[in-house]
Amino acid sequence: MPQIPPLLGDGHGRYRVHIVGNSGTGKSTLGAELASILDVPYIPLDPLFWKPNWTPSTPEEFQAKVLQRLTEDEKGWVVDGDYRSKLGDVVTERRTDIVWLDPPFLLYFPRLVVRTLQRLIGLKDGCAPACGESLADVLLSKEKSILYWAITNHSTVRRRESENLQRWGVHVGGNMRRIGGWGTELRAWKQAVVAMVRGM
Repeated sequence: MPQIPPLLGDGHGRYRVHIVGNSGTGKSTLGAELASILDVPYIPLDPLFWKPNWTPSTPEEFQAKVLQRLTEDEKGWVVDGDYRSKLGDVVTERRTDIVWLDPPFLLYFPRLVVRTLQRLIGLKDGCAPACGESLADVLLSKEKSILYWAITNHSTVRRRESENLQRWGVHVGGNMRRIGGWGTELRAWKQAVVAMVRGM
């Protein structure tokens, strides 16, 4: 049985990778790393969706902004984030690979707490320009707290992506793979991507 490559691409050396997963699972970190390895643009969706003061883009605005970014480089791209309800098929119909980051909650939630505190004291940028957070937002607001979002959506995201994996997984001829565990699986997969690129 032939070995499945770490990324499928379009068969012509172009890779359009969509990274999904709950908030805090490492999508942004992997997205930037993977884009560098593949030498393609990294496109985080959060700053394209949120306008200053947490004003959401309309679906039409958002789709136009994302589509413009997706067509900037013919070699491909790496997108992180979901927004399927706002984007429709703009990303999903163009992606060659789906990477679901699914580390244990006990691994990624403490990292999310640290990252959130770093944003609050100005050591890290927010998810979008001019979209600040306050301690009250983080601790008291169900609508604005990324920590509350991560806790309440952990099971929802896992259930949804598990169902998607059954339909689209590479093990059934699709283009989706799950990367879980405490870091070993992710490191091995990134090493396989580097080896693949070097062999191209």
